[in-house]
Amino acid sequence: MEIDIHRIQDILPHRYPFLLIDRITDVTPGESLRALKNVTVNEPFFAGHFPHRPVFPGVLMLESIAQASAVLVSLIIDAKASRKNVYLFAGVDKARFRSPAEPGDQLVIDVTLGAHRRDLWRCSGLITVDGKTVCTSDVLFTHRPIE
Repeated sequence: MEIDIHRIQDILPHRYPFLLIDRITDVTPGESLRALKNVTVNEPFFAGHFPHRPVFPGVLMLESIAQASAVLVSLIIDAKASRKNVYLFAGVDKARFRSPAEPGDQLVIDVTLGAHRRDLWRCSGLITVDGKTVCTSDVLFTHRPIE
């Protein structure tokens, strides 16, 4: 199953410049998902991170894992983007950064569903560029309606 940016925006409440998933290329329902993020020099944070050598921020790699994970969970619970639907980080475990990502790179973000209890979900993430691991992490997050 492939999911384009329009459907991603139907699922996630995030918008530019904070939507960090461009396309989903593969989904195994209830198990795993593969997403893509095309890194371009036009990203607003590159003006300061770093002007002489742009590097995709590690914290945004963690966010891209969380967003891909949120799409995977949304497909399970049939959640849609709305003002009353929010995902919140609950934790980050085992985060490792092995290599920098730069403009021109394509992040391949693979997430696998772990345990969940009520509205708390855990997913494991792996980001590669050209087959080389750049980031791994487990993320915990909640999905809850807001009033």
